[in-house]
Amino acid sequence: MAHRRAADPSHGGTTIEQPHRLNADIKVPRVRLIAADGEQVGIVQLAEALRAAREADLDLVEVAPQADPPVCRIMDYGKHRYEQGQKEKEARKRQSQITVKEIKMRPKISDNDYGTKSGHVRRFLKGGSKVKATIMFRGREMTHTELGKALLDRLADDMSDMATIEAYPKVDGRNMVMVLAPTKKKERPEEADDEATDPVDDATGADAEAAEA
Repeated sequence: MAHRRAADPSHGGTTIEQPHRLNADIKVPRVRLIAADGEQVGIVQLAEALRAAREADLDLVEVAPQADPPVCRIMDYGKHRYEQGQKEKEARKRQSQITVKEIKMRPKISDNDYGTKSGHVRRFLKGGSKVKATIMFRGREMTHTELGKALLDRLADDMSDMATIEAYPKVDGRNMVMVLAPTKKKERPEEADDEATDPVDDATGADAEAAEA
């Protein structure tokens, strides 16, 4: 979505498409006005709302055009768009920052050592990391790669409650490798609320409903 500098409330329209009409782009005689601090001012003439925005050196933003009359809010729209862009950028950054941890085992690992290694794998997966499980073969062990396959299958089965196999076991030189990825969890409600918090969107909900009542 392209960024656009807000127009001065007392001048003409703007030139780059944006999701909300603001200032001189608003073409209705009356609006239901919300002040910059969130106070419900009520229904006022458009000219009065524009004057209030101009005196506060802020923008008049139409946040609920479907309401009758439309709901407008006084805010720093340029700052709002910048902050929203930063939030979206940070969200994408978090999504892309997936680390890959590696755990190495021998095909004839003891049950005690396996328990320790699988504990590490579980901790890595719980932390959101992918896990590369590597079975290292030495000398004549390469003639019994089925032992490594059985060990990786066991690990995948033990982690099935929290991971899926992203890369199935395959021989890579003198090693056998498998990659496990954590199962995606449903977003917690409070996290979704944090991501979705938007003064513009808030106004288009409850405030618009009040306007239409």
